[in-house]
Amino acid sequence: MQSTNHLSDYRAIEFRRYIIKEGEREHFSQYFDSYFPEAFQQLGAIAHGEFFERDDPSRFTWIRAFHTIEDRAVVNAAFYYGAVWREHKATMNNLMLDSDNVLLLRPLSPATNIPVLPAVDPVFEEKGAQGIVIAEIFAVKTGKAEVFAKQADAHFAHYQTAGVRPAGILVTLDVPNNFPQLPVRTDGPYLVYLGILKSHQTLEEKITPLIENSMRTLIATDLLRGTPELISMEPTRRSRLRWLPQWNH
Repeated sequence: MQSTNHLSDYRAIEFRRYIIKEGEREHFSQYFDSYFPEAFQQLGAIAHGEFFERDDPSRFTWIRAFHTIEDRAVVNAAFYYGAVWREHKATMNNLMLDSDNVLLLRPLSPATNIPVLPAVDPVFEEKGAQGIVIAEIFAVKTGKAEVFAKQADAHFAHYQTAGVRPAGILVTLDVPNNFPQLPVRTDGPYLVYLGILKSHQTLEEKITPLIENSMRTLIATDLLRGTPELISMEPTRRSRLRWLPQWNH
């Protein structure tokens, strides 16, 4: 398993949800996986993962991260004004209907940052990335993110006992958008929980009932501005964030 020790401490995170033209999501993913993860990594950022949302065939979601918010501006400028994007942007933009649904986030604490998993091994992972990644998005009331996280902690721990590997607890990074060419949402604050599980069966039989119960309980705390959103996602072939038989994080 490749070492990722040098790939750490990413504190500015973009949770990006694109709408892709009908029937083109697989093509979009193939282009994306082929050209972009290493391009961002070479610039000092990381593509944590790329996903197909299971309940919406138009959605392609991906998560990328930067060491600091200042690095976000530098890296994005280098990429979007650079040679790789210039070569492929016409193809990619032609497949997208919308790319503005972006949450700008940070880890709630160093212990809840997203783990940088090894790149997909083309020899030993011939089928590509496996598993399911879930994201729960909570619209928390202003100033209540940490209080809500404490209320939710027991529920997240219960997910873990049922087979979910925690993969991050993130909250809104409340700073001005320092790369305005790429919009970010300003309707926060939000708290986002990420988890990884082995299969659809685990999700449907064990995890979904737990999440539905926890949502009812957490809504009753009066710390939220609306109903939480659950997204279940299938990793693309080269998504780092995926189910691994051996878990070292």
